[in-house]
Amino acid sequence: MNPLILDESQYRQFLDDVKTEIRQTKIRVAKSANQELIQLYWRLGKAIIEKQEALGWGKSVVEQLAQDLKRTFEGRSGFSTQNLWYMRQFYQEYRDDTDLQQLVGEIPWGQNLTIMAKVKDRGARQYYLKTTIEMGWSRNVLIHQIESQAYERHQLADKQHNFEKVLPQHLAEQADQAMKDVYMLDILSVEKTVLEAELESRMVAKVKDVMLELGYGFAFIGNQYRIVANDNEYFIDLLFSNRRLNALVAFELKVGRFKPEYAGKMNFYLNLLDDYVREPNENPSIGIILCKERDHFEVEYALRGIEKPVGVSGYEFTRKLPPELRYKLPAPELLEEEIRKEMGDSEASDKIK
Repeated sequence: MNPLILDESQYRQFLDDVKTEIRQTKIRVAKSANQELIQLYWRLGKAIIEKQEALGWGKSVVEQLAQDLKRTFEGRSGFSTQNLWYMRQFYQEYRDDTDLQQLVGEIPWGQNLTIMAKVKDRGARQYYLKTTIEMGWSRNVLIHQIESQAYERHQLADKQHNFEKVLPQHLAEQADQAMKDVYMLDILSVEKTVLEAELESRMVAKVKDVMLELGYGFAFIGNQYRIVANDNEYFIDLLFSNRRLNALVAFELKVGRFKPEYAGKMNFYLNLLDDYVREPNENPSIGIILCKERDHFEVEYALRGIEKPVGVSGYEFTRKLPPELRYKLPAPELLEEEIRKEMGDSEASDKIK
């Protein structure tokens, strides 16, 4: 009997499919294990509080329980006195909020501890829980996002754009959600004034980090994206697609102050993208102008009459925020001091990630 001759391309596709199935199964198993662990911690926290309330037990019961559990489950971490207190606090914080209860089970324990310790506002907690689920933020990335006030920049700020005037309502709302008022680009390690070309090259070099800052659904297409039209060449600084918006998103970088003519130029680029690049099933292309400085009056009037969806955002290379946001946010130094007070021994938190 002749051995079966494999078609190389067919086998490669088959192998890729098998690998994908294995990876997806591993993800589902890990997710299921995490949910079971969070549910266990929830039940333990609930049991401790109920016994204390019903029987009048004091704080010493937590320490005693930790010692007995460690003897019974020798070699297994997670049942330290500190962690049992975290479980108790975990249940206490969320027991009256059924919506957040569903979210906390979707992220690891270390991320839950971070949000519980550093974020007190209910709306902010919901934002960080949902975004951690969507973006798969590690604990370190989550800490960075909280300390850079991502919620305030993304949800609370008065963003400047014309989306509601030029897009259908549902798409305008999604575009607003996809845009931040200020983008923190401290990941680029810029310590002095740079030229626009250098800023662009640094963003491309760290495009994965940049996409984390941009938010959910962004995929990088290219920089200095070339469009040829009417025998002329035009170049867009950075071009992305966004899965949630099903649209191309163009970013133009400006190292100085916003100028009204930038809006007209972006409108021109978006016309080109829609006519020469956009796929038939895609929504209208969206433009974001990133400026180091901007006057809200000038931005407002520059966007009036612009036919394409354009937004204007600021960016920072450090955690220093623009004046219009400072009064809304705690100073980083005060935030860090409160975090240290809340967290106590950070090593204990790390051990139970």
